Amino acid sequence: MEIKLGFGSVPKPQYVFVSREADHCWYMLSEEQRHIPIYDKALTGVITKIECNKKVETTYGETEKTDLHILAEQPYIIRSGRDSYFSKTLLLSLDILTSEQLHQPLTIVVSPGDKKVVFCTIYNPITYQAIKINWDEHNEIDLLSLEQKVSQKINQLQKPENAANTDIRGIIIAQTDTYLKQLGWNPEQGRRYLQQKYGKRSRRELNDQELIDFIMEIFEILCTQENRLLMSNLAG
Repeated sequence: MEIKLGFGSVPKPQYVFVSREADHCWYMLSEEQRHIPIYDKALTGVITKIECNKKVETTYGETEKTDLHILAEQPYIIRSGRDSYFSKTLLLSLDILTSEQLHQPLTIVVSPGDKKVVFCTIYNPITYQAIKINWDEHNEIDLLSLEQKVSQKINQLQKPENAANTDIRGIIIAQTDTYLKQLGWNPEQGRRYLQQKYGKRSRRELNDQELIDFIMEIFEILCTQENRLLMSNLAG
């Protein structure tokens, strides 16, 4: 995404809220606190942090929330009620994922249930495979223990404040290595792409926003290639 100079909105993470409505399951808030529906069901990005059992002041008093931080074309924070079906299915899915999987882009999907219920499903955006969870014993979940386990696994990526950005950049660069190998690009092809797109020869020369754009662009190219291969196999 190109940096826009001049006046504009405050550069801060965009909160996304979960709510079962007639035609959508999540929304954002405008500066006037007006609901802005999000009709897409999926958000794809890199999970960078989770905050569980977070105390938040609302118009109805203090309540407990789960905040999931995702780096996509911009930073997002998905906020849901701590005891909600969405939060519990989110945590159960994250608990299954390995540290290696958590380093890669994932797709968070909202699935409407009965009445006001919203479930969360996590997908691998390349294989289209959903993370399968066991929901049969959801009433017996030790929520506090599950929150602590998932938080420790995800937030271990967060080092001391002065090193956090470097760690996240390293994760993104390592993931682009994987995508470039899957694309079959050699180092020179990657350098040519960087030179043409950003006027730079190395990913380490990219600023934070350019690096995010780069991994999302490579990811989209890979998905397009995978889809073409799938359609070719089906046609054959």
